[in-house]
Amino acid sequence: MESAENAENAEVLVKPPTLTASDRLAAKKRFRTQRRLSTMKNKVLRNAQWATLKKEKRKVKKEGQKQRKKEAEALGDKAPPKQIPRTIENTREADITTVDRDDEEVTFDITHDEYESYFSKTYVPKILITSSDNPHSKTIHFIRELTKIFPSSECQWRKRSSVKKMIQSAKEKDYTDVVVINEDRRVPNGMLVSHLPDGPTAYFKISNVKLTKDMKYKNIIKEFTTHRPEVILNNFQTRLGQAVSRMLASLFHYDPQFKGRRAVTFHNQRDYIFFRHHRFVNFKCSLVIYIATTFLHRYEFKSQKRAALRELGPRFTLRLKWLQKGTFDTIEGDYEWIIAGKRHEMETSRRRFFL
Repeated sequence: MESAENAENAEVLVKPPTLTASDRLAAKKRFRTQRRLSTMKNKVLRNAQWATLKKEKRKVKKEGQKQRKKEAEALGDKAPPKQIPRTIENTREADITTVDRDDEEVTFDITHDEYESYFSKTYVPKILITSSDNPHSKTIHFIRELTKIFPSSECQWRKRSSVKKMIQSAKEKDYTDVVVINEDRRVPNGMLVSHLPDGPTAYFKISNVKLTKDMKYKNIIKEFTTHRPEVILNNFQTRLGQAVSRMLASLFHYDPQFKGRRAVTFHNQRDYIFFRHHRFVNFKCSLVIYIATTFLHRYEFKSQKRAALRELGPRFTLRLKWLQKGTFDTIEGDYEWIIAGKRHEMETSRRRFFL
C-alpha cells in the first residue's frame, strides 16, 4: 500500500502544471500577435511590436521560474529534479575515442607519449616565439604579450628564414618548443606549435584576438608579474583532445607560483579552445566572508565557492586544423589528424566534436 501511495505521489510531482483559462487566452493572444507580425510591412511598428512580445515572453518565463522555485521549497526533498537545458554540447554524439579515466590501458597510452619527460619534471620548458615575415603592429604586440605569459620564452624575428631552418636552429640552442604566429590582413590568424626535438606539431587557427590594452581595465599591463601561472585545461574528452591539452600544458612551467595569483585557462567547447588569462584579486573589506588559510597567498574568496577574478588579457580563440607527427614538414609529414579538404566528410553532424 505504501509503495502504491509513493508511486501516486511521484506521478503527481512529475505531472506538468495545467494552464488556467487566462493563461490559455494569453498564449493564444501571443500566437496571433506573432502571426500578425510576420505580415506587417512597416518596419518601425514591427520592431516595436516584436520588442513588446519578447518582453511579455520574458515576464511569463520569469513568473514560471518563481512558481517552480516556490513549489520546490515547499516540497523540500520530494521536489522534482531541476530541469537541465538541452544544448548541442551536452547532446554531443558518442565518440569511440572518448577517454575513460578508469581504463588503465588508455591512461598508460596517453601518459607515455612525447611529453612524458615534461610531466615527469625532467626538464624546464624553453620556448622560442616568432612570427611570419614583416609582422605588423597588432601581431608584434600579441607576440610580446605571449612572452609575458609563457615562462622562459624568448622572441626572435624570422628575418626571411624558413620554419624548418628556425626549428633546426632552435634544436641546437636547446629550445623545447617553437611557436610561430602567422597573420593575415595585419591581424594574427594562425599559430604553429612544434615540440622539440621529435614533435609532434600542430597548427591552430586564431580568431577574436583582443590585446591587453583593449581590455576593460586601463593600465592593466602593470599587473603582469613574473610569477609562473597556474594552467587550467577544461573539457578535453577524446584521445585527440588529450594530446592537444598535453601539448598546450607543456608550454608552461610544471611548478606554478601560487603567490602571483595568476591563472591561464584553455577551455574547449564545441572544438573551439578559448584562452583566458586571469588574476585572483585580493579584497581587504567586509565583503570577504571566507579566506582559505591553506592557500593564503593564492586566493581570497568572497564565499566558499567563488573567487574574484580580473582578466589581464590577451584573449583569443583557437581551432585545431591539423596535428602532425614529428617536427614541421608539410610535404612528407605524417598527419595524425587533419580537417583540411575533409570537412564535409568529417563534420557529418552539428553534434559531432573531435576534442
